[in-house]
Amino acid sequence: MWFVFTIATTLLWGLAELFYKKGALPNEKYSHLKICVAVGAVMGLHAIFTLVTQDIQFNPVNILVYLPVSLLYIISMAFSYFGMRFIEESISDPIENTSGAICSLLCVIFLKETLSVPVIVSIAIIVVGVLGVGFLENSAESNRKKKLGKKMAIIAFCMPFLYALLDAVGSFVDIFYLDDFASTPLIGVTENTIEAVANTSYEITFALFALCLFVFMKLKHVKFGSLKKQKDKVIAAGFETAGQLTYVYAMAGNGAIAAPIISAVCVVSLLLSRIFLKEKLTKKQYLFISIVIIGILMLAIVEEL
Repeated sequence: MWFVFTIATTLLWGLAELFYKKGALPNEKYSHLKICVAVGAVMGLHAIFTLVTQDIQFNPVNILVYLPVSLLYIISMAFSYFGMRFIEESISDPIENTSGAICSLLCVIFLKETLSVPVIVSIAIIVVGVLGVGFLENSAESNRKKKLGKKMAIIAFCMPFLYALLDAVGSFVDIFYLDDFASTPLIGVTENTIEAVANTSYEITFALFALCLFVFMKLKHVKFGSLKKQKDKVIAAGFETAGQLTYVYAMAGNGAIAAPIISAVCVVSLLLSRIFLKEKLTKKQYLFISIVIIGILMLAIVEEL
């Protein structure tokens, strides 16, 4: 069953990226915040479902204990949703998936871990691909500056990089919470409940964050429109949360094989964006994006060996 959950996670998160992009409308000023509200609402419902159906002995204090990690993940996602308004998903998603490489480097710098030669090669390949994408973005082959203006074009292109950095820091800090249940700062957890407690704390925090954003936009007199108009955002949130659920079972079943397969979500996202969003990149852009994806897949595989 772990293989079924693995494939399901990859497809669900790939579909989530597709609907995130559809919901991140460039002419809708607060569309990225509305996506945050949708994701927070769905995650909040899932947190309630977890608390009702599972006996994880949840201590509400863990919401505050886990807050540093939760905020890093949430803010990184907000940056991602903003960037989606202006950057092709075919470009932003592979860049965002470099967070694994950044996390590996953080472990080397701060935890004095050593990297094997295959890992170093994988990271080098990712760097080459990202530099290539960045070069093309600032060349004559990109007309984003003409559409958005130089300042906004730079800000938009920085969003997936900010996501990758913050998500990597979040994953790095997560090590101190989830690596060993005996030394974790989380309160009242066991080896069997630590992941569920951490995830529930994260989901509740996201729900509270979404509530604050909802109040903020109401005070700004932002119109949300009908649920039909926001359906892409809600569908994306549903796929995101469902993928998180299947991810837990996939990793619990056979994480060493599941992780590399799930990392291929950026490939799924690329294909879906090309088919349904009709995104078209230059041959050079596809080349460097492919290099990034190859590096990500290599890194996922060698890290799990």
